[in-house]
Amino acid sequence: MPEIRVRRVYDAPSPADGARVLVDRIWPRGLRKDAAQLTEWAKDAAPSTELRQWYGHDPEKFAEFRRRYLDELSGPVQRAELGKLRALAATGPVTLLTATRAVDISQAEVLAQLLRQPLDNGPEGVVLRSGPVRPAAQTKALMPVMARPTIRVLISRVPS
Repeated sequence: MPEIRVRRVYDAPSPADGARVLVDRIWPRGLRKDAAQLTEWAKDAAPSTELRQWYGHDPEKFAEFRRRYLDELSGPVQRAELGKLRALAATGPVTLLTATRAVDISQAEVLAQLLRQPLDNGPEGVVLRSGPVRPAAQTKALMPVMARPTIRVLISRVPS
């Protein structure tokens, strides 16, 4: 399983971070680009502006945010970005960075959970990823059982 971490971009870089990838669509306020020490800025893996503004990091909206965000990640541009992140994770540790204070209910945590899941090769070169994407332990208690996500499947083509 790939080693994927989630941290705030404002935290001091650590040698244990491995590849540092910003997964926010907009640049973090007050942070110099050289101070971030990024390996990559994965804007295409970030939620849309509309989804980000709707969510507003409200813990009660996290389950619905995660569902909508996973739907957005099924687009071709987003799948390509996920492929780049998976390839990066195959080479060593990856730290997904976000500016939000509540990293356990952020898009970075959803991405980390997704990237930690193994890909299964399906028939005819189609890669299927299935299984629940669970919220962080602190968030689980806030959601009723019926609001928890069901199985999600993302499909992408394996290069020939």
